[in-house]
Amino acid sequence: MPARLLSNPGWGLVILGLIITCIGLIWVFAPNFPRLGRLPGDIVIEGKSSRFYFPVVTCLLISVVLSLVMWLIRTVMK
Repeated sequence: MPARLLSNPGWGLVILGLIITCIGLIWVFAPNFPRLGRLPGDIVIEGKSSRFYFPVVTCLLISVVLSLVMWLIRTVMK
């Protein structure tokens, strides 16, 4: 039954809409929430006329979240 629901593109749009809504609510109600790209642990080196920025922790967080989402999708599809 879940595989049949996920095969319909309408459900994918509903889930995407819910995700966007959650992100919007976080933005409105928690403006000081740490945003991706400015997390503690990201490397920023500023010179006189240049800036080097490497988002180490942001990359790790995105990787973990995407891995969990893909694992969840594979589990539901079985």
